[in-house]
Amino acid sequence: MFEISKKSKSVVGSLNISGSKSESNRLLALRAFTSYFEIKNISDSDDTKVMMSAINSNQEKIDIGHAGTAMRFLTSYFSSIENSSVILTGSKRMRERPISILVDALRQLDVDISYLENEGYPPIRINGRVINKKQVNLPANVSSQYISSLMMLGVSLQKGLVINLSTEIISLPYIDMTKKIIERIGGSVELKPNQILINSLSNKKILSQIVESDWSSSSYFYSIAALSDSSDLTLNTYFNDSIQGDSDLVEIYKNFGVRTTYINDGIHLSKSDDKIEKKISLDLSNNPDLAQTIVVTCLGLEIDCDLYGLQTLKIKETDRLRALKSEIEKFGVDKIEITDNSLHLENNSQLKSHISIDTYNDHRMAMSFAPLSLLNPIIINDPMVVTKSYVSFWDHLEKLGFEISKNK
Repeated sequence: MFEISKKSKSVVGSLNISGSKSESNRLLALRAFTSYFEIKNISDSDDTKVMMSAINSNQEKIDIGHAGTAMRFLTSYFSSIENSSVILTGSKRMRERPISILVDALRQLDVDISYLENEGYPPIRINGRVINKKQVNLPANVSSQYISSLMMLGVSLQKGLVINLSTEIISLPYIDMTKKIIERIGGSVELKPNQILINSLSNKKILSQIVESDWSSSSYFYSIAALSDSSDLTLNTYFNDSIQGDSDLVEIYKNFGVRTTYINDGIHLSKSDDKIEKKISLDLSNNPDLAQTIVVTCLGLEIDCDLYGLQTLKIKETDRLRALKSEIEKFGVDKIEITDNSLHLENNSQLKSHISIDTYNDHRMAMSFAPLSLLNPIIINDPMVVTKSYVSFWDHLEKLGFEISKNK
């Protein structure tokens, strides 16, 4: 466990945050589906390392641990490798996360996939083959990673792929990200309300690609800036025309008094003098990974919040809604309610000191609660879970003047 504190409530510094995990893993998948090209500023996260290792593996059984993105993307990738047979498995939590919607879609393409333990869940055996069919049908109101996985598969198919969607898309920015990355390497995608058309990518040289730094990772520093007395904080390799949906942070955190200025391929975070409302209501259908950070920011600023569009959080590394409720109640909050797709916080916290936060094998639980240490010392259990997405997180906090007592 780590005990985290900070003497000053002012934040000054400059950080180089690793490339986006979401962009990196898409580029790795597309490189595997097409031909080799250089990827610059690639993520140093565990998930990306797992993805790289799995693609290069010659083992029959591949364990991807907690890496949900790798599980979804690799299921489609290995489906397309002719005469291959691979078992994809993962951690206990990964074996509890459903994959049947993607498997059912791939079976429509005549891919041979079987469940080795529980129906609908990993581990799965994939017997790859040449795919000749070009249409699949699936719902779009679950994880967007299923759709992104199929979109990238479509690039490699001779006839391309038509994805017919039976429900409204959620997490649209992640699907749009996949579309833009495919187009960036020379592919073609047409996105319609209930259909996605992916054309085969012709064999041509693909130029090197640069990965923008991860906006989800920047969210914790937005929270720190919001909770600070003053902020002079620069985060590098962020673009004004970002393809990451979580760049909505710029607008969302205006509600918490954080001003964003774009400077030389980076962003500068400062405090504004604008009045902060005492209640906020947000639809996070397009940004569910920001929910934990935003809730904790509200907790620290004594702001009530109603957050909607959170239905995918129940099938993440943990059931994030239940985990948030349990940990926030430790601060004396007795008015926090969760539903299948929302969270409602009526803030009566006294922000007790030295609260011990459990992380549930979830990197975002550790990082979203850490900014509260700006107000009072806080204890984070299993702190190295952050390496799933942000290896340097604790080092970066220390660089900003946070004190971390380790292994207490």
